[in-house]
Amino acid sequence: MRELHPDVQMMNELRRELRHRIADVRERADAIFARRPSPSGNVIPEVDAMGRLRDLYLAPGTCDLFGCDELAAEIMAAITESTRDAQRQYQIAINDPANIPESIAQIGERRLSTSNSASITTAGKREQ
Repeated sequence: MRELHPDVQMMNELRRELRHRIADVRERADAIFARRPSPSGNVIPEVDAMGRLRDLYLAPGTCDLFGCDELAAEIMAAITESTRDAQRQYQIAINDPANIPESIAQIGERRLSTSNSASITTAGKREQ
């Protein structure tokens, strides 16, 4: 069986690393949601990091307290605030220095220097 060229091996490893990073970001994003109440406190939506409405709670009697336009305004205000909060949480989670891994370029340079040092023979000469 033929061995892959070291550059091809390195690119395959970098591609695998990038795939894992994307999956990690998706997992962190999927775990983020926000529940911010409306100004009256009678409406509480649940919004995820992508701005999708996951749930909506209306306190008992809320529909009787407001007219159609007022209820719509309460719901929209709560959804807007929840969306902002979820996006803020997402930005914090993604930009947290503890969550920022080594750059792909740094990984490539490190692996390239490791493969170059491994190609030196015991006589001290590089293999051609």
